[in-house]
This record gives sequence, C-alpha cells and structure tokens, in this order.
Amino acid sequence: MEKIKESGTATRKISKAIIYIVCISLALLSILPFWIMFVNATRSTPEIQSGISLLPSTHMMSNLRVLLDKSFDPLQGFMNSLIISSSATICTVYFSSLAAYGLVTYSWKLQKPFFTFILCVMMVPSQASAIGFYQFMYKLHWTNSFWPLILPAIAAPAVVFFMRQYLLATLSIEIVEASRVDGSGEFFTFNRIILPLMMPAVATQAIFAFVANWNNLFMPLILLTQKEKYTMPIMVSLLRGDIYKMEFGSIYMGLALTALPLFVVYFLLSRYIIAGVALGGVKE
Repeated sequence: MEKIKESGTATRKISKAIIYIVCISLALLSILPFWIMFVNATRSTPEIQSGISLLPSTHMMSNLRVLLDKSFDPLQGFMNSLIISSSATICTVYFSSLAAYGLVTYSWKLQKPFFTFILCVMMVPSQASAIGFYQFMYKLHWTNSFWPLILPAIAAPAVVFFMRQYLLATLSIEIVEASRVDGSGEFFTFNRIILPLMMPAVATQAIFAFVANWNNLFMPLILLTQKEKYTMPIMVSLLRGDIYKMEFGSIYMGLALTALPLFVVYFLLSRYIIAGVALGGVKE
C-alpha cells in the first residue's frame, strides 16, 4: 500500500511539473512577440535587418528622434485615441449591462424575439455597413469628429449577449424584487446593486472594448482627415508611406508607443477578472 501511495504521489508531482512547464512555455510564447517589438524599438534599421535579437540595443533615442521628425505627434495621437477609446468603452459596458439587466429581469411578450434579433445583428460585419454609415455621418456633418466613433459603441450586441449570460448565471431575482419592495428605483437598483455585482464581467468586456477601439484603424481612417484628429493607429500606418527612407526602428518605436497603454489597462483591470474566476470556482 505504501508503495502504491508513493507511486501515486510521484505521478501527481510529475503531472504537476508537466502542467507548470506547459503553462510557462505558453506564457513565454505569448510574451515573446511583444518583447521583440519593444527590443526592436531600441535597435537601428541595419540591426533589425540582420536578424532577431532578444537583447535591447542603444538606438532608442535616435529612433524616437526619427519618429518625431516624420511629423509623428505621439502626445496628440495618444490623447485622441484615449478620448475615443475611453468614451466608447464606457458607453459599451454601461449600456450593454443595462440592456442585459432589462433582458434578464423583465418578462414581456417579445423578449425572446428581441434577443434573437440581437444575435442576428452580431453576425453583420461592420465593414458591410461602412459606406452607408459614412454617408449618414456626412449628411450630419460629423466627419472629422469623434462622435461617430463613440456613440455607435452604445449598441454592442456581443457585449449584451455576454452580460446577459453572466447575469443569468450569477444574479438572483430576489435581490431585485427586495430592492423594489424597499422603494428603490430601477436605475438606482442597477447602478448601486446590480452593476457592482457585474464588475468581473464589466472589467473583462472593458478590456476587450478598449483594445478594439484603441486598435481600430478602419473607421477612423475613413472619417478622420484632419491631422490634428488622427489616432495612434493612423499615425503608425502613415509611417510606412515614406518610400525614400524606411526606418524600421522608428516604426517599431511607434508600435511600442501604441501598444503600451493596452498593457496598462490590462494590468489595472486584470484583478477583477481573476476575482471573477475565483468567485465562479467557489461552490456553495
């Protein structure tokens, strides 16, 4: 019996070691492309063309000077992208959570057809409506404005679907009914009771929404033509337009500056995701 127990313990240790090795390997593979990008931001063009290196070089400031000489204004692009991404993210997560709350807590005749309609809207790609959307914004004189990139974020069917599924699994209707008995209004109940309960889901979708809006190039490139309204992805895409001298180091520097805020947002909100996973793993 003791030998069986010892062999079982050894097997569990080996299995745990294999799991750790696989997880660490996957983590390194995920980090490697970003590390190479940041390293290339410190290397010169000949060094980048010579091959891949995992060690930083000494050309970071020269790459930054070349980047700024190309009429690249990182501060202006950062502010424009931050305004659009932050506002669109807030609109997405708040109004999607509100719509999911209505779908879960209210019973009405067309509830299921309405949810089916939301699922159908998810299948329509944004590129299919780009021409009509641009014509509509042109008639409203909203070209070269941030509003067409912010207000449509209110209607996010994929986020509504995610929030609805989260509420179905975590929300107890008795909480809502008790707040109504106590005289609480619907918006007060949602803002003070339901929304804090949804923070893990809100944080998860906030990360996805912020990353999607920050990296969005298609619609801003169509709607924004004034240089002072350019976002960071537009500025980086214009760096490759210099056909006379291709500075790969400066391009990687622009990419690094564009990706840096995404890491900050993820690290700020990741604890809510971890808390949500831990909460979902606890059995009553």
